[in-house]
Amino acid sequence: MLLLVLALAACAVSADGPAGGPAYVLGGTPTDETTPMRSCDPAVLATLEQIEIPAPVEGWSGTPQAVSVFNVFAGEVMIGLGDRVVCGRMHDARTRDPRFRASVGLVVVPEAGSREPVRVGWRTPLKAHWIPGIRIGAPSAIQQEDTLRLVVRTSCLAIALALAFSALMGFVGARDRTFLGHVGMCVTLLLWQATLGGLSGFPQPWLPIGEQESHWQVALAALSFAAIAYGISAQTGIAGQRPRLRRATRWAIRVLIALGLLAPLVPVSALTALWWIADRIFLLTVIGLSLLACLSIRRSDRRAVAALAASLPFLLLAVPIINSSPTVAAYRIEIVQLVLTWFLVVMAYTLTTRYGQLRAQRDAMRQLADTDPLTGLPNRRAGLVRLDEAFAVARRHGIPLSVGFVDVDLFKRINDVHGHDVGDRVLITVADALVAVTRNADEVMRMGGEEFLVLLPGLAGAAAHARLETIRRRIGELAPMLDVPGLHFTASIGLASLTAADESPAALLRRADDAMYRAKHAGRDQVVGDGSWPAASSG
Repeated sequence: MLLLVLALAACAVSADGPAGGPAYVLGGTPTDETTPMRSCDPAVLATLEQIEIPAPVEGWSGTPQAVSVFNVFAGEVMIGLGDRVVCGRMHDARTRDPRFRASVGLVVVPEAGSREPVRVGWRTPLKAHWIPGIRIGAPSAIQQEDTLRLVVRTSCLAIALALAFSALMGFVGARDRTFLGHVGMCVTLLLWQATLGGLSGFPQPWLPIGEQESHWQVALAALSFAAIAYGISAQTGIAGQRPRLRRATRWAIRVLIALGLLAPLVPVSALTALWWIADRIFLLTVIGLSLLACLSIRRSDRRAVAALAASLPFLLLAVPIINSSPTVAAYRIEIVQLVLTWFLVVMAYTLTTRYGQLRAQRDAMRQLADTDPLTGLPNRRAGLVRLDEAFAVARRHGIPLSVGFVDVDLFKRINDVHGHDVGDRVLITVADALVAVTRNADEVMRMGGEEFLVLLPGLAGAAAHARLETIRRRIGELAPMLDVPGLHFTASIGLASLTAADESPAALLRRADDAMYRAKHAGRDQVVGDGSWPAASSG
């Protein structure tokens, strides 16, 4: 209520406007920083592959032309027209035209009728099919496409970050190392996506990539392959069905990790071969896990469905006709990021399923720990907890509370004469009768041996005594139901009601226990109160 009042007051203040304050907020400071576009070093230009975008047959129209270069993973990108030549790096947004956020771009205005071509240059890609894309056209359309690319890339990073945080919270709740593995997997794929799309340098570099983009690409690619293989095999649990495939997958993951750690140490000329090796190991691992998933689906294995769903997009991207298609080439970064995001979502599903299984196992273990295996009633441990809860509620709300301590008379003789099997049947029958009379299984618990505790919340004095008398009579009528010749059993019950002098549930339980022993010493088959209620005849 207080928060609601404060919120309404804040809304009222906002509606009235600032009292005596400025009518606007001014931020930032003047600067003498020049445009981030910069000229190209001639030595750098000599190392770049260059193409020319020819002018229309009739020459340039004289209107502005936007040129956008994307899918360049390392090195400088050059764009030039005439004497104007500029360079920029995808991994440092400070070197690029700020009108282009997911690419290196430039807006030029060729002279009307001029046929001078636009020149574009870039470093030779590490992978043959991972080629740059170039767009030229009206600035508005080109910049909108560039913005759309940025939205897709940042969204994929945001999803990976959110899933990592969710898995971290899951680890805090479940204390299962699988959740930490998922966190590491999300962070690794996030970093790879950031280096793929150049977001490691947007709005300014936040990864120490510098001029080592190629080394970072190969290292994070190999580590990401290892994380994906780990996710498909370990997190879905599918590799556990085949020991040989499990061992092979583990070795593949180790080799991929080793390649990732080795990448920063090798020369640029060796990176292409290193990436090729990592690609092949990853592809063979995913093919093996996918085949196993297909075989397991026939056995209705839900884990196999998740494993196949996670690995199938990677297999499709490896198909040559898909890998070399113009659409994939133009939107390779976005497609790869969407595939990685799909993989992380599927893995998050398996993690959620695992969390549900862990909760079910925990609940089952707690149920086993709190339940008497013979009668199905709460055991002594759970009974004491529930007595504590009932005691606290009675104290807090000022309501009556009574407890009955039930002991089956001469139970050892029943075991000696009729056998332990009959003794167990007696206990089960007594337990069922106690639940039937109280109408709440949570208010009856087996304290051990032939002793039971009955909670009577809301009852005290004569009402509690009457309820326990009903229980006593009902127990005395149970023997014929077991159809055991010569079997007869009764129960002695001690009653204690909560008083102001009771400082703890233990005091209440102790008085009930003492009253039960007085019932036994008085001849058994009786309900004896804790001092204020006389024994009732056995009838």
